[in-house]
Amino acid sequence: MPLIHWEEKGITVCGADEAGRGCLAGPVTAAAVILPPDYHNSLLNDSKQLTARARDILREEIERESLSWAVTHLPPARIDEINILWASIEAMHKSIDRLTITPELLLIDGNKFKPHRGIPHRCIVKGDATYYPIAAASILAKTHRDELMASLSAEYPMYLWDKNKGYPTTDHRKAIKEHGPCPHHRMSFRLTEEQLSLNL
Repeated sequence: MPLIHWEEKGITVCGADEAGRGCLAGPVTAAAVILPPDYHNSLLNDSKQLTARARDILREEIERESLSWAVTHLPPARIDEINILWASIEAMHKSIDRLTITPELLLIDGNKFKPHRGIPHRCIVKGDATYYPIAAASILAKTHRDELMASLSAEYPMYLWDKNKGYPTTDHRKAIKEHGPCPHHRMSFRLTEEQLSLNL
């Protein structure tokens, strides 16, 4: 199905989404995007449905055409402190705060959010495949986070973050077992197969 804009016209709508929630390493990254109400692009979709090349092309256009956008990386230490759900929401809050325009409605991908600054919000499951501003936020969150993980991989090549982006692949878990975790790992997560089998 093609993406749509929010049904109510004449209000400033911000889409927000995150990337990296299920990773073992690196930040959780959230983006907030306000698009022009007449913005259309038939290629735009949920970032997970697109190739890396398509995401990069769309990122350039979204950053150029948006009325306002912001991206926030929340580090592993904060994730360990407050848990990944609240860290994801906090990263969204921070991105919303950094917008140069105050939105009148927040469209949040998923089913959980904490009210912020009195701005009305709607949680929408699979919103990144439904609404333009959420899809745009998913693209920015994903591309900015992937770029960061590729740069961190140069410092810690043994974890193959340039390929797995910090997600729990078999090779990533094996590298953690062999080399131990590094400061970019989320210590509150189950990092090794042994931890998973013990159901810690």
